[in-house]
Amino acid sequence: MSSTASRWLEGVWYEGRTGALFLTPLAGLFALGTAARRFLFRRGWWRSYRARVPVVIIGNLSVGGTGKSPLVAALSTLLRSRGIKPGILTRGYGAAVRSPIRVTRDSQAAEVGDEPLMLATSTGVEVMVASDRAAGARSLESLGVDVILCDDGLQHYALDRDLEVVVVDARRGLGNGRLLPAGPLRESAQRLESVDWVVINGGEAGGKTFWQGRAGTVVMQLVPEAARGVANPLTWQSVGRWRGEAVHAVAGIGHPARFFDLLRAAGVEPIEHAFGDHHAFTAADLTFEDDRPILMTSKDAVKCRNFADARCWEIPVATRLLPDGARSLVEAIETLCLAEKKSESA
Repeated sequence: MSSTASRWLEGVWYEGRTGALFLTPLAGLFALGTAARRFLFRRGWWRSYRARVPVVIIGNLSVGGTGKSPLVAALSTLLRSRGIKPGILTRGYGAAVRSPIRVTRDSQAAEVGDEPLMLATSTGVEVMVASDRAAGARSLESLGVDVILCDDGLQHYALDRDLEVVVVDARRGLGNGRLLPAGPLRESAQRLESVDWVVINGGEAGGKTFWQGRAGTVVMQLVPEAARGVANPLTWQSVGRWRGEAVHAVAGIGHPARFFDLLRAAGVEPIEHAFGDHHAFTAADLTFEDDRPILMTSKDAVKCRNFADARCWEIPVATRLLPDGARSLVEAIETLCLAEKKSESA
């Protein structure tokens, strides 16, 4: 899809631009297709794979970035601190994957996808890329994981799940509330009534929310950590070093404005360079007419490390779950793992 068409659709979905009614018949066909597919899985006419370990889906209803991957990374770290061995399963957008691929720090983004490589680099847990999620789950089982965290996959019913977590962007919400292509939704907003947890990315603790999960609603906030050199990851700088300074900010993520706003909140003045989600960066994309620093997301940094220079800095983010969200959600996953181990030993 061209960038012009993408901008027009986003205007229809999130800014009230005219066009939604014109696309409504196509949305009706999309609704029939998704409903039929889910019905076939629920009736057992299409089979779902039941993994030997708990499966937790971290997905969303809308297309585009909502912050799933930072949440997956944070949950992985928290589970490891409790003695649980998580594995991450993801499709690997843009990766030509015929069979499951185990992702390591030395993998190439062009082969496994940018988000899987970012997750493997930042968490150190087992990460598996697979277009066939059942095959990917079996591969993670063979590596001895205690729980499988699926980065996306809410609508992929071929893999059975024990817990569903949906991430909603606080700023964009569910857009105009319509299904694709008239709106940004893969499933209707009513689907939230059946998921276990809703995580509001960018919300305020104690703030009013219109979205509730069956088990609870959690607020997630992303906070910038110290900047890390892309060319030399052993080099670190405080983001405060650029406070009040204009810097180049590049973002090839689902919602680039979130990254630019994060920099502004830290006192940095970003010169915005927004690219499409999963953009395949080249050295030319980082060529500017000045020597200002170039700040980018972790997702983009893994694609630029082979040609980045000393001006390029990755801005990792820390994920905060409020209030007590981390404890409640992690304990729910831990309970699943303990119950599974208990049934195996019985």
